[in-house]
Amino acid sequence: MPVTTDIAATYRRPRAVMRRLLAMPPHEGRALAIVMAGCVVVFIGQWPRLAREAHLSGQELNMLLGGALLAWVFMMPLVLYALAFFSHLVQRVFGGAGGGYSSRLALFWAFLASSPLILLHGLVAGFIGPGPGLQLVGLVWIAVFLWFWLSNLREAGWGTS
Repeated sequence: MPVTTDIAATYRRPRAVMRRLLAMPPHEGRALAIVMAGCVVVFIGQWPRLAREAHLSGQELNMLLGGALLAWVFMMPLVLYALAFFSHLVQRVFGGAGGGYSSRLALFWAFLASSPLILLHGLVAGFIGPGPGLQLVGLVWIAVFLWFWLSNLREAGWGTS
């Protein structure tokens, strides 16, 4: 299935999509592509906020974009790999049987699948600015991300229906 179809399906049945992803042969390149795509989407989602910040403060937009590029596309994948390793260890402590690849895929897919809300968050930050609307969208993103991640971890570690 195309990635966009899988993202939309994740909002209805996250465990079914994760089950389908885990049924494919393990391929670290797939996991890397998913995390990189999620990080690129977040970077793009930062553009409206950074443009607003540059306009209001008089800073150079290219410098802000360069910093966001470095943070989201080059550094954040490493942070997410470390977080996936930590979640794998916690999963093993609680009796999970999944491997490291399934833990990585669970986190990375949750991150990519929740990325449309990150784009919305960037638009609200850029066009409306700080306030209750931005906080609400951020809270919804965190809730959806955690729902996806925990559902994916459950499917990856225990595989129960």
